[in-house]
Amino acid sequence: MGLLEDLQNRSGNQCELCGATEGLSVYEVPPVSTGGLDGSILTCDTCKSQIENPDSMDSNHWRCLNDSMWSEHDAVKVVAWRMLNRLKSEGWPQDLLDMMYLEDEVLAWAKATGEGQEAGEQVVHRDANGAILEAGDNVVLIKDLKVKGSSMVAKQGTAVRRISLDHENAEYIEGKVDGQQIVILTKYVKKT
Repeated sequence: MGLLEDLQNRSGNQCELCGATEGLSVYEVPPVSTGGLDGSILTCDTCKSQIENPDSMDSNHWRCLNDSMWSEHDAVKVVAWRMLNRLKSEGWPQDLLDMMYLEDEVLAWAKATGEGQEAGEQVVHRDANGAILEAGDNVVLIKDLKVKGSSMVAKQGTAVRRISLDHENAEYIEGKVDGQQIVILTKYVKKT
C-alpha cells in the first residue's frame, strides 16, 4: 500500500485539517526528514494552497483547526500550530494556541520553519538572486564548489534536490550532491 492509501485510511478519506472530501493529496510537513506516514498529512486543495501561499489565507476557513488541533497525529498538530500562529493577529487563534499542548520534540518540529517568530527574529535563506529558499526546494549550483574534507568538486549546474535549511544561519543550506550530504553557501545557488 502506498502513502496516499495509508493517509486515506488514517483520515477516513478526508482532509485531516478541515474535513473536506474533494481534491485530496499528500502534504509532506517541512522540514522533510523522514516524510512517510508520520511526516505527512492528507489535505484538500484549499488547505494546501493556503499553507503554501500565506498571502492567500482565508482566516474563516481555518476555524476548522478548533477540532483538528486535537489530532493524535503529530504532523497534523504541527500544521495546526503553524497555521494558528500565522493567524494569531485575528484574536481567536491565540485562544486556541493557549489551549494547545505539544511535546518538546513536536514543538521544535513546528517551530523549525520559523512560524511563530516575529519577522525580525526569523532566519530567511535567499539564493544568489534574492529568491527565498524553503526546506524541500530544489536548487542549482552556479559555481564549481570544492567540498571540504573530500576530493570531490560539485560542478556548476548540478541540481541539489530537497534542500534543508540551517535555522541558525541564513547563509547555509544542506543537500545531497552525488549521494553525499554537504553544506552549501546560499550565495552559490539558484532556486529552480
